[in-house]
Amino acid sequence: MKLAKYIQEATSDVFASMIFLDIEPGEVLENEDTVLESNITSMIGLAGDLKGLLAVHCPGEVAMEITGSMLGMEVKELDEDVKDAIGEIANMVAGGLKTALAGEGRDIQLAIPTAIVGSSVRTSGLSGAQRIVVPFRTPSGDFSIELKYIFA
Repeated sequence: MKLAKYIQEATSDVFASMIFLDIEPGEVLENEDTVLESNITSMIGLAGDLKGLLAVHCPGEVAMEITGSMLGMEVKELDEDVKDAIGEIANMVAGGLKTALAGEGRDIQLAIPTAIVGSSVRTSGLSGAQRIVVPFRTPSGDFSIELKYIFA
């Protein structure tokens, strides 16, 4: 599926150019009702030709590793820096998806990212939407990019 490929490419580009952390993509899940284990989730709404939600789901250790690599410092708690960093990743990946879809003549608009910290977060809603989950592996664990969408 092209959308999963676009997400993989955008995420890999963000990590190579901004975070300087090696990641490996995993097997894409499509339309499965998988619960994603997460201590922090950042979501960004999508509107226009593609309506939906893009979310970055991270366990705490992975979120702190990503933030530390991004900021060049050690991070020991899920603080505002972590929420901001994961929110920025959601924003940049969604921006990469927007650029890729613009190449197909589709126009999407992005909302402002929102971060949620908790013990287990699950997104729902958007009746009739398709779902893609693209997992990635880092040295300290896995995180996922989730896309729930409907083409307008």
